[in-house]
Amino acid sequence: MKRPPIYWNKAKKILSKKDKVMAKLISNYKDGSLITRNDVFFSLCKSIIGQQISVVAANSVFFKFKKKCKGKINPKIVNKLSVSSLKSCGLSKQKVKGIKELAKKLTLKEFKPELIKEMSDEEAIEYLSSLRQIGKWSAEMILLFTFNRSNIWPLQDIGLLRAISNNYKKKYFPPKKFLIKLYKRFSPYCSVATWYLWRSIDDEPIQY
Repeated sequence: MKRPPIYWNKAKKILSKKDKVMAKLISNYKDGSLITRNDVFFSLCKSIIGQQISVVAANSVFFKFKKKCKGKINPKIVNKLSVSSLKSCGLSKQKVKGIKELAKKLTLKEFKPELIKEMSDEEAIEYLSSLRQIGKWSAEMILLFTFNRSNIWPLQDIGLLRAISNNYKKKYFPPKKFLIKLYKRFSPYCSVATWYLWRSIDDEPIQY
């Protein structure tokens, strides 16, 4: 059984005291928590595959990709796959380049995920964003789901913005001032608040 991050229970208590909406969400969704696969390559591949397509389409492409890898998604396997083989999964030319380059950089140790543990959130986002096909949103997903950082507030995420609009009765998109206000209120546990807001619009907890 995968355990929640060590800060999870403390964060729930603090957020419940600070915010009525969050207290209600935490009470409503008692099952599950943020967990980690602890596999940066797997998560980065999944993030690249999911960019700019629906969840259903992303799941379909990822299933084919996983099948091509014979169930073992790692740099060694991906390095051996041809460009045409990856394209046949439904991947665009740019996504294939991103995944292939990622596999190569990890193999040659040009990209070192272990360094991220010693970085601040801002430094880690910059480091991850140096990879092809990885922008700020993808980097934030990695910090949330792989490294379980406690204070990620991914404001490029459409789902989070919709959840804020729904739960706080705000127009879509929510005003920037209000988003900053929530960030200050939820810090240093924005990741926990984000997870519960996502949960409020999706029956299946998100995982990268």
